[in-house]
Amino acid sequence: MVPVENIIRHAPAAHARRVAFTGYRPQKMPFGFDETDERCVDFKLRLYNTIESLIDQGYKHFISGGALGMDMYAAEAVLELKDKHPEITLEMVSPFDGQTAKWAPQYQRRHDWLFDQADMVTATGHEYTKSAMFIRNKYLVNNADVLLAAYDGQPGGTQMTVQYARQMGIQVCCIRPVI
Repeated sequence: MVPVENIIRHAPAAHARRVAFTGYRPQKMPFGFDETDERCVDFKLRLYNTIESLIDQGYKHFISGGALGMDMYAAEAVLELKDKHPEITLEMVSPFDGQTAKWAPQYQRRHDWLFDQADMVTATGHEYTKSAMFIRNKYLVNNADVLLAAYDGQPGGTQMTVQYARQMGIQVCCIRPVI
């Protein structure tokens, strides 16, 4: 068992219903890294609206794995929604120290800003291993009531996380990257 470490700035209410995010990195999205692409703009709007709908249904704690793509977009949407819903909390989860070492500087800054803004920061590991992402993904599922996934059936880590959530009896809500 990997020790989990937390930095808590604002703890979620003990009874808070929880949503974790999983999904594709930009390389698997049809719009890639182009966030000005109308398909990306549409995806982010659908994601924002889905998160707001979950808030309206009583979900208050949101957990992001901190990766590029879906994880980052979802965390940004939660922070934007905090203006309208100050009771919600954001937890950012790091699979290992230096996750962003090979990322472009603008994405490193964005990642660091999200971790700085989070109410809670969790580390599921400190060193890169082949299983670091899987351990992080299990943490996401094991600490959620709903898994919100950017998923359309492509094989990979997102698929494995969705399958694990279903095996664990966690409700899965999928948002297709492109309609």
